[in-house]
Amino acid sequence: MSPIIEIDHLSKRYAAGTEALRDVTLNIEEGEILALLGPNGAGKTTLISIICGLVVPTDGTVRVGGHDIRTDWRAARRLIGLVPQEIALEPFEKVERSVAFTRGLYGLPPDPAWLERVLRSLALWDKRDSITKELSGGMKRRVLIAKALAHRPRVLFLDEPTAGVDVALRREMWEVVRGLRAEGVTVILTTHYLEEAEEMADRVGVISRGRLMLVRPTAELMGEFGRKQMVVELDDPLTSLPEEWLDRGLTLSPDGRRLTYDYDHRAERTGIGRLLSDIAARGIGVRDVATEQSRLEDVFLSLIGNDTGAEERAG
Repeated sequence: MSPIIEIDHLSKRYAAGTEALRDVTLNIEEGEILALLGPNGAGKTTLISIICGLVVPTDGTVRVGGHDIRTDWRAARRLIGLVPQEIALEPFEKVERSVAFTRGLYGLPPDPAWLERVLRSLALWDKRDSITKELSGGMKRRVLIAKALAHRPRVLFLDEPTAGVDVALRREMWEVVRGLRAEGVTVILTTHYLEEAEEMADRVGVISRGRLMLVRPTAELMGEFGRKQMVVELDDPLTSLPEEWLDRGLTLSPDGRRLTYDYDHRAERTGIGRLLSDIAARGIGVRDVATEQSRLEDVFLSLIGNDTGAEERAG
C-alpha cells in the first residue's frame, strides 16, 4: 500500500534568504499518528503549510493520496483537514452552523448525520446551539477539530492542538485523537509537549533548522537514544562517595541518602551488578532500588544539542 503522504526532497527558501526547510523526504503511512517535534522556527509549521497548500515550496514534491499538491491541488486538499494553532472562529455563530459552513466550502452537500456524529464524538452535541464566543478555550479547540473533519478528510493536521489548555483537558484531547486514528484517520501533530508525543505518537520526527533529523517509531527512538537511571535509597546517609566510585557515573544526593547511577541499558555490561555487590560488601544498607527510563524530552534535547554543535563546528 502506498503511503497517504509522500514528501520528496522538499525545500523552502524565502526571498530574504531564510531557508525554512532543507531537502525533507518523508513518507507518512495511512492510519498512523506522527508527532513532529522541534523548537520554534524549526520548520514544522512551514512543512504543514506546504502540504496543506498554504505555502508554495521552492523545490521538491508532495503527494497526498497520490495527488500532487501543485498539479492536482483540489483533489489533494479535499483529503486534508487542518486545525491551526490559533483559535479563529466566528464569535456569534452557532457551533453546528459553523461546522456545516466549513463543509460547504468544499462544495459538498449537507450531511446532518455526519455532522451529528462528529459533534457527538467531540462531546459538542450538547453545545451545538451555543455561539462560539460562549465556549471555553478547550471547547473552541474541539470546534476547530470538528470543522476540520466536516468534509471527511483522510488526513488531519493538528498544529499545537493542546496549547494553552489544562492537563485534564489535554488528556481528553488525546483520547479524541486516538479515536480518530481508530477510525482510520491519519493524524500529524506538532507539539511542544513532549509527554504528548511520547504518549500518543506511533512515530516521532525531529526537525531542527529546517532539516528532518530523524523519524523513528516512538518505542524504538526511546530504545536507541534513551538511557536508564537507577536510584538506590540508603538506610543511612553517606557523607561522601568512596574514592574508587568517583569515576563510575554515580551521584550522591545532598542529604546522602540516595545514590543515582546513569547507564546505557543496551551495553553488554551495565555495571549494575558490580555496583550492588560493592554496596553490599561495604555493609551499606539499601532501602529501595528503582530504575527509570529516560523520557523523550531527554532524547529530544540530546538530539537538538548534537545538531547545534554540528552546525557550529561546520560554521
